[in-house]
Amino acid sequence: MYLADSRSTGSRGTEAAAAPDTRPGRRPAAVPPTVLALGAVSLITDVSSEMVTAVLPLYVVVGLGLSPLGFGLLDGINNGVGALVRLAGGHLADRGGRRHKAVAGLGYGLSALCKPLLLLAHTLPVLSSVLAVDRTGKGLRTAPRDAMISLATEPAQRGRAFGVHRAMDTTGALLGPLLAFAVLRATVDGYDAVFAVSGCVAVLGVLVLVLFVPRRVDASADGPADAVRRTPPPEPERPPALRDAIGLLRRPELRRLTVCAALLGMTTVSDSFLYLLLQRAGDLPAHLFPLLPLGTAAFFLLLAVPLGALADRLGRRRLFLAGHGVLLLGYGLVLSPWHGVPAVLAVLVLHGTFYAATDGVLAAATAAVVPARHEGAGQALVGTGQALARFACSLAFGAAWSLWGGRTALALTAAALATSVVGAAFVLRGTAETPTPDEVPA
Repeated sequence: MYLADSRSTGSRGTEAAAAPDTRPGRRPAAVPPTVLALGAVSLITDVSSEMVTAVLPLYVVVGLGLSPLGFGLLDGINNGVGALVRLAGGHLADRGGRRHKAVAGLGYGLSALCKPLLLLAHTLPVLSSVLAVDRTGKGLRTAPRDAMISLATEPAQRGRAFGVHRAMDTTGALLGPLLAFAVLRATVDGYDAVFAVSGCVAVLGVLVLVLFVPRRVDASADGPADAVRRTPPPEPERPPALRDAIGLLRRPELRRLTVCAALLGMTTVSDSFLYLLLQRAGDLPAHLFPLLPLGTAAFFLLLAVPLGALADRLGRRRLFLAGHGVLLLGYGLVLSPWHGVPAVLAVLVLHGTFYAATDGVLAAATAAVVPARHEGAGQALVGTGQALARFACSLAFGAAWSLWGGRTALALTAAALATSVVGAAFVLRGTAETPTPDEVPA
């Protein structure tokens, strides 16, 4: 919830600035400029991140000779350490005049600094430390970024807005492995070259954030305001306290959503493990490994916007659960006797569909059940629960792979996922998806 900024002037006053624009012929933009600017930042940053993600499994397992359990530790750090600071990032952004851009910028900057440090990381402790700092940056920026998207967008259009942002973000995920593949083929010391180029691209993303994302998100500038969530208070508000952020879990709708995100996250195999299983099942050459994320990214890109719009109409939580059902089908294909390139492509199609039906959709569902002044903290709570659960899943899956093999570990995870989908459907039954008043219950 933001007051009108300097773009609303003169005799109109704050009431006029906060009111929806109802002039004939004017329609609110489904995708505000702030969302497009943040999408550009995410696109560039994801090119940098996915360059590293595309080569990291082979670099660790083949280049450094670590066991699947060692890689599970690194992958858990990749997924879980950011969760430890995500709530702090959302809370800091909500405090002190809604400094979402400043906190997000700090996060993007930390990640950019870490990319060149990968050139020096040749042991598990050093590599773990660098990845932990990089994921700290991701944890700081994710909740403020999603809060800016939500606050700049009309409630009925949030699924579409998050879909557009995730589509732009996924364009970067599509380009990153391609660039990593090109660098690996064109250079002698391929891994070091990938890390160096990734650092340069990350710096470009920070510059775009600084230059093109507005310092304060204002709903009256990007689109019409929402009367419930965006009406200016009659007197100045006190800054949200950390206990207020934690107190959001007293809201039944948010608590159920957080529990379900964590439950399903505990049975979601990380992308890196899934790609390693596909590479072995399909007997793909090592130099083609960075191309595996392209299938996921391509279908995520194609489906993010239409599935986001579908979630606005049919229900975001329903689509979130359906997406995990699609992922379960992908696990089944990996475990089936069907192998070869067609099977690999089919799994990647299902994997991309899963992300399109869950990633931005979960953020849009969260925005509908938290107050605007706690938008960053609310996004962080749900995201933290999901990320910590995925951290635990990575550790458990790596250990299970080391003990019983990859296929057995995936079969156990698939059975747990099927149970989790049923349990999450039971928890979410009968819940509403409507904006909530702008206060935290006592």
